[in-house]
Amino acid sequence: MSTEPLTSEAILDAAEAALRRFGPAKTSVVDVARALEVSHGSVYRHFPSKAALREAVTARWLERVSAPLEDVVTRPGPASRRLRDWVALLAATKQAIARDEPELFETFHQIATGSREVAAVHVDHLADQAARIVADGIAAGEFTDGDPAVLGRAVLQATARFHHPALSREWADPATTTADLDAVLTLILHGLTRPE
Repeated sequence: MSTEPLTSEAILDAAEAALRRFGPAKTSVVDVARALEVSHGSVYRHFPSKAALREAVTARWLERVSAPLEDVVTRPGPASRRLRDWVALLAATKQAIARDEPELFETFHQIATGSREVAAVHVDHLADQAARIVADGIAAGEFTDGDPAVLGRAVLQATARFHHPALSREWADPATTTADLDAVLTLILHGLTRPE
């Protein structure tokens, strides 16, 4: 048995490693506990169920996706440039994970599909980030008036083909995908831009 204090982060690290190794169907709390050299009861003291542990791992993974996007939201510059960069980074991040770590991507997609609440929180967070950029554009007179929350969510939905895991088969040809995303973003920004 390990003499190190058991932390939630250590458990999440071990759970992610087990998911990579065994996949979501075969990974158990016992596998996680074994990797940490603790009893499965010790894991349950931090996470009351296997489902709670999976949701926490998924939430942490989704946070890794959305955290770098915050830098784009808060940086200075025109809202149109930031919105374009934000969507492009979101798409590039998810597509890179799908391409470079397909098993892990599929594992998290399966878990997120089963954890609708965790996925909904992630989508709401992304929609809020887009809405904040749109709000900046409206305040600066760059974008036409509208409800930033509605417009931010619309941007997210309109670009789903490029970042939603359920549509990952659409990402087979990176060159075509990039060109298509650029065309969609040009159309979206044209619709948002205040007429002169």
